[in-house]
Amino acid sequence: MQQAFWIDEQFDREHATGGPSRYAGEVRSRIDEFAPAWGDFAPVTFAVVAWRLATGLEPGYVRRHPRIVSAACSRSAWDGSLICDVTLVSPWPAQLTWSRQWDRDRGWRDWPQLFGQYVGPSEQDLTRSPHLRASLLVQAPVRLDDLPPAPEGPEAAVEQNAHRAVAVLVRELNELLNPIVDQLETDIPADS
Repeated sequence: MQQAFWIDEQFDREHATGGPSRYAGEVRSRIDEFAPAWGDFAPVTFAVVAWRLATGLEPGYVRRHPRIVSAACSRSAWDGSLICDVTLVSPWPAQLTWSRQWDRDRGWRDWPQLFGQYVGPSEQDLTRSPHLRASLLVQAPVRLDDLPPAPEGPEAAVEQNAHRAVAVLVRELNELLNPIVDQLETDIPADS
């Protein structure tokens, strides 16, 4: 089974400057971004910031499967729960592959790939042929059960709690998305 997300601990340690972890250094240098979460009863705001920092590093502390184009976590304005928005590269829908009459010999192209990573077409590509890039948008609640509590303030164990929050989010998102990624990678229609 392929993982939708994984934490790259080795790269994080090997490229740390001034501490044991590159991600922990990023958390400490951007500690003010956690301010709205200090002392919050719910761990959601803290986890959202921890995830954004982990996925925003280049390369990310959290790595993702090549089919995943974007992955964001946010706090629901409706009830304060944790919501994920994940966009995945998808094959063209069956309705378009059964017959290519719609193509009309225009040379439609799918998602370009660069070293196995799906990327958008370049400006040059767009001047040469049309592109039809199918994607899936997964929007789902994420369980809060194992998320660490939001620290009381910047003097608390912020880095440790951020690491734990990210690990829990990776586990929960993998539970949700791994079956979808596996099915997309098989390129075989699911049994009816």
